[in-house]
Amino acid sequence: MGLANLYLATTMPCYSHISAGPRSSIPSASDIADWENAYRNFETPAQEVRKFMRRLRMLGVREWPHDSKIVELFCGRGNGLVALERLAFKNIIGVDISPRLLSEYYGRARCFVADCRQLPFANRTQDVVIVQGGLHHLAQFPEDLELVLSEVQRVLVEKGMFVVIEPWQTPFLGVVHAICQLRLARLLSPRVSALWRMIELERPTYEIWLKHPKTIMSLFARYFRPQFRRTAWGKLTFVGTS
Repeated sequence: MGLANLYLATTMPCYSHISAGPRSSIPSASDIADWENAYRNFETPAQEVRKFMRRLRMLGVREWPHDSKIVELFCGRGNGLVALERLAFKNIIGVDISPRLLSEYYGRARCFVADCRQLPFANRTQDVVIVQGGLHHLAQFPEDLELVLSEVQRVLVEKGMFVVIEPWQTPFLGVVHAICQLRLARLLSPRVSALWRMIELERPTYEIWLKHPKTIMSLFARYFRPQFRRTAWGKLTFVGTS
């Protein structure tokens, strides 16, 4: 597997997750549609489901009680929910701000079109909250990130689990970005082309996210007790408890 394809095994979630912000920071409808089309071209639903299942197994999903109440935020077209279903979980909820992507999900989970800065759940009602890419799309940094983390903390039960997988600035990610800038690479690989298009459309929030690792980790530690942290292959994996 080439360097680019190794990173292409990471999550590229829905551009329409971006929360409301000043008018100048809100993407146009055409940009959102363009991003979502690139996202669909980036990997098939089956590929995404397999990726999510590998990640969850790596994080010890087999040890989670199967009756756990699990919420996936920024769930997009719902392939993370499908992965959880295949891992035998029953109480699953998906949240995304894009009704278009949620309409592509067909499964048992309950889904909500909602802003992740204001979750539609009562206090202390969820056992696990998962984000597999989405925080780096928030329009106002760090204010929106803090609002989301506060809401996650509010809805988690005591000792509930918060699982995050997001892009992270590592040397490997720099190599991937360099490959994406090569026109020949984009011509030869539809996946590289789709990845580059997504990065271009989300660049304002993406670059801010990558430039502030200390602020991000400080906020995570403020709201959750860190249990696991890894930065590798261009991504952060974080697990904390409430």
